Amino acid sequence: MSAEPSPDCPICQRLHGFIAEWRLREPGWHNAPVPTFLPAGGIDSVRLLIVGLAPGLRGANRTGRPFTGDYAGDLLYNTLNEFGFSRGTFAARPDDGLVLINAAITNAVRCVPPENKPVGGEISNCRRFLTPTIAQFANLRAIVTLGTIAHQSTVRAFGQPVARHPFSHGGQSDIGNVRIFSSYHCSRYNTNTGRLTTEMFKGVFADVRRYLDDIAG
Repeated sequence: MSAEPSPDCPICQRLHGFIAEWRLREPGWHNAPVPTFLPAGGIDSVRLLIVGLAPGLRGANRTGRPFTGDYAGDLLYNTLNEFGFSRGTFAARPDDGLVLINAAITNAVRCVPPENKPVGGEISNCRRFLTPTIAQFANLRAIVTLGTIAHQSTVRAFGQPVARHPFSHGGQSDIGNVRIFSSYHCSRYNTNTGRLTTEMFKGVFADVRRYLDDIAG
C-alpha cells in the first residue's frame, strides 16, 4: 500500500463529496488529500514524525501543506524552529521557504472533514496510509501525536492496543524502538481556552529534543 492517497481518493464517500463541493467553490485551493511534509534530507533523514488530526478547511486543505494557513501552524512551526527541527520563517504559505530538519509532518486523516470532525470509519480507512507512512522512515525514533485521535490511530498503526498506550498530555510510551510523545492539539480552541499553553506545548518538544540527542550519543 502506498503511503500517499491518490489526489482524488474515493475511499471515504463523505470526505470525497465534501472536497468536491469545495473544488467548485474554491477552484484555486488544494482541495485534495494533503501529502506528508518531508524534510530536505528525504525519508532516511526522518527521526521525528508529527501526527496531526486532519487538514483544516482554510489551512492545509487550501494550501496543500500540513498546518499551513491556520493558527495551529504558527505555534507548531515556531516550536519546531526553536528546537532545531526546522529552519526558515513560517509565513503560512507553502512557498515560504521553511524547511524541516530530520522531521516530517502528516495527519491521521488526510482529507478535510466537515467541522474538522472525522468519524471512526474515516479514521480507520486512512490508517491504510498512516501505517506505511510510519513504516517508510527507517530511522524514525520519535513521534509526537497531537490529540487523542491522532494518538490512538498511531498506536493502532503499530498494531498495538490503545489501552496499553493511553493518551495524556506530556505522556510518553515506547513501541519497539520508537518513543511516542503525546500532546494536546495545538488548535486555536485549545490555546484560547487555556487547555494548552505555549509553555506546555514547547515542553513536549523539549522532551523530544532531549530524547533524540541522548540516543544519538
